[in-house]
Amino acid sequence: MTTISTVNLNGIRAAARRGLGEWLEREDPDVLLMQEVRADEGTTRALLGDAWDVAVVPSRIKGRAGVAVAVRRDAGEVADVRSGISTWRGQLDDAEVDSDSGRWLEADLDLDTPLTVVSAYFHSGEVGTPRQDAKMAHLPRIGTRMAQLLADAEEPGGRQALVAGDFNVVRSRADIKNWTPNHNKRAGVLDEEIAYLQSWVGEGWHDVTRDLAGEVQGPYTWWSWRGKAFDNDAGWRIDYQYATPELVRRATGFRIDRAGSYDARFSDHAPLSIDYDL
Repeated sequence: MTTISTVNLNGIRAAARRGLGEWLEREDPDVLLMQEVRADEGTTRALLGDAWDVAVVPSRIKGRAGVAVAVRRDAGEVADVRSGISTWRGQLDDAEVDSDSGRWLEADLDLDTPLTVVSAYFHSGEVGTPRQDAKMAHLPRIGTRMAQLLADAEEPGGRQALVAGDFNVVRSRADIKNWTPNHNKRAGVLDEEIAYLQSWVGEGWHDVTRDLAGEVQGPYTWWSWRGKAFDNDAGWRIDYQYATPELVRRATGFRIDRAGSYDARFSDHAPLSIDYDL
């Protein structure tokens, strides 16, 4: 059994101070996909320790974004990495490269079953601002690459793939407690964003949490630091693991490690862990 966990750290230094290490000891994932690392590879390696084989793609804008993949050395290793979604969409100008940097890291893993994992951090966006324009430009680039990964996985003997991380978009009203006041008014709950996540499922990807949980409300993965969102469970499900068809058949269970109290959180996101029979 292989456990793959994904979590937006909201900064690995802050997460380490707040209890990331204790969570890793308790959960003991084999593969850890991280977003909003906000640190270089040296810092990330030092904070995780020698038990992990680590690859990091920091943002070109210091203190922003950053994605990473870590594999416990007793479970496997990172065999090859590719960074940057722009690679699959041709040349971008400097502003676009800066905006998209530190948001996409592909890693081919040497496990018992060969697997490509992607740690992805989508733009958060903000309606009516350049941040939303950047988000809407990024989504079709992601779709192009996901189509390629899916096609590769469907080839005879093809390598299976998992795209996971903070997508910053809900898929439906089941993924946010307060749907009505946010729908088509706030980034992350816009029909034009949701359409991308739904189209990828239509093309053959599987939203593993939803497949395993069924059509229930939630389970949420993010709660604002502000107000009483956490205490009232006014959350959003915006952290995902999207798996190719063969891989999802190997998924046996999931958990979202929601902290017991507001002050026990090491991030505003809860880790999403899924067990795969690999």
